Amino acid sequence: MILLVGGEKGGSGKSCLAQNLAVYIQQKFEANVLMVDCDPQRTTSDWIQARNEEPDLPPINCIQLYGKIRNDLLSLNERYDYVIVDCGGQDNLAMRASMSVATYVVIPLRPKRRDLKTLPHMEDMLSTCKMVNPKMVSTIVLTQCPALPTQFKRILEAKDVVKSFGLRVLNSVTFSRNIYDDSEEKGSSVVELDPDGKAAIEIRAIADELLAIEPENSYELN
Repeated sequence: MILLVGGEKGGSGKSCLAQNLAVYIQQKFEANVLMVDCDPQRTTSDWIQARNEEPDLPPINCIQLYGKIRNDLLSLNERYDYVIVDCGGQDNLAMRASMSVATYVVIPLRPKRRDLKTLPHMEDMLSTCKMVNPKMVSTIVLTQCPALPTQFKRILEAKDVVKSFGLRVLNSVTFSRNIYDDSEEKGSSVVELDPDGKAAIEIRAIADELLAIEPENSYELN
């Protein structure tokens, strides 16, 4: 299965989410997971390198691919249970190629105006790719949400904006927590650093909600 974590907006936590999903999926399904780093900033590759220096952490394979990677992903998908693709914050060949073959496309956005402004372009890109890949499940997930109860309305309003473009948005979100940065620096994940913590609960909820969506029942974009 190919799972793409991508999007046009930088700074929304794509690499962090991809890494945490990879660890949780490997744990839950005892799966053979490969991470594909398509981001020139090499955030996930650096995380893997830090992880490989920690003998107590289960290893995860990672390779770097750029450009027209459709055939590469199809080949890798035959060798691994899960191929998790981390794309950088821009519209590029690698992201479109990944969308053309991905089972799941997850687009992290913060509940901020500058992030939500990318929705028209993302909706257009997803619609185009869905013509090639009709079984693709695409969804937005809100990340780095403010934890103050007074800001909860902002999260609901952001979800309504997403829905206004005919896009699916997960109920599950991530909140702004230091543990996400702390775990990434150590090559770890929140589900390993604090398995019972709030961040670990967030990651498990996102993964479980996402994977419960059947590709053949994927929401049809307008």
